[in-house]
Amino acid sequence: MSTQPTGSPTWIDLGTHDIDGAAAFYGELFGWDFTDQGEDFGHYNMITTNGAPVGGAMSSLMGPEGPTEEPQNPTAWTVYLGTDDIEATLSKVTEQGGKIYYPAMPVGELGSMAIAEDPAGAAFGLWQANQFAGFEFTGKHGSPVWFEAMVSDFDAALPFYRDALGWDTHSMGGEDNEEFRYVTNGKDDAATAGLCDTSAWGDMPPYWRLYIGVDNTDESLEKVKALRGTVLDGPEDSPFGRLATVQDPQGAAFQIIQIQE
Repeated sequence: MSTQPTGSPTWIDLGTHDIDGAAAFYGELFGWDFTDQGEDFGHYNMITTNGAPVGGAMSSLMGPEGPTEEPQNPTAWTVYLGTDDIEATLSKVTEQGGKIYYPAMPVGELGSMAIAEDPAGAAFGLWQANQFAGFEFTGKHGSPVWFEAMVSDFDAALPFYRDALGWDTHSMGGEDNEEFRYVTNGKDDAATAGLCDTSAWGDMPPYWRLYIGVDNTDESLEKVKALRGTVLDGPEDSPFGRLATVQDPQGAAFQIIQIQE
């Protein structure tokens, strides 16, 4: 079972129309290894670095009946939040104004997964661990280090994550700060994820985004460009490290941030 508090990110996976291209890009950038789990698991790929689980990847050219000509979903990363009782959590999701895209389904003996959406429109996964708890926070280059939901309807999302996902919310901007509204699940060093109000940032679609730690942000950005990825924003310095927004050659966006010693 996961040692992280309920509602904390526990897994990430990539849906992409080009598994081989993604494996080449992330392998060069982060040192990730992609391993096909075979037909029984729909050729889902486990991603590891130095043996530590990082995430997964699956082809979007696969439907319920088998391979398809057109992608079934956009190329994007999904963040999974942990739960001890996936069916009970899904009931709370609908009670608190969320939606269920894919109901709970077992993944062999590893655990059970589902895909849902919060009331602000940000999609996320749910994972109830059985034999597999999720990724490992190694704190090294190529490790997932932070996750946050970016929403314009902050007032709808905040009670949802509290009541449906069991978040222990703490404000970073101050309870009365209307200019910057950001809460974390857990406080300070114990925080596991964030919820950010984007309503002042223009027409920004709601989504969950993830940060991958790197040894050197500027060097990683040069490698992103050399590997035919795209730098979307940054780099810029923050209190938490030098960060940037990038996109892989297939179109999936994510953040990188320099690991602070």
